[in-house]
Amino acid sequence: VQLQASGGGLVQAGGSLRLSCAASGRIFSINVMGWYRQAPGKQRELVASITSGGRINYADSMKGRFTISRDNAKNTVYLQMNSLKPEDTAVYYCKANLRRVGGNLYADYWGQGTQVTVSS
Repeated sequence: VQLQASGGGLVQAGGSLRLSCAASGRIFSINVMGWYRQAPGKQRELVASITSGGRINYADSMKGRFTISRDNAKNTVYLQMNSLKPEDTAVYYCKANLRRVGGNLYADYWGQGTQVTVSS
């Protein structure tokens, strides 16, 4: 099982970026998918998460600017980021809580991270 994140880059303050993360491999079912971020010298923090049924949770500082969505058929989660600020600069990681084919437990899998840099 692999999670491949993409869509990061350099953007000016006030700009937008859309991140994507696709899970591939022998996947039986995916429960929660989400995005986390880690800025230099800081702990990794939750950005947003979404269940297979569409229930969404946002970190307070991202509400109103970021939108998480999911395509269950493609095992893909997206993060639309608008009105970006320099403090949003971080490595963004996707995570999926999933069950593999042939397995009977759900476990967390992480993507490799994608850098988002917001210039002032």
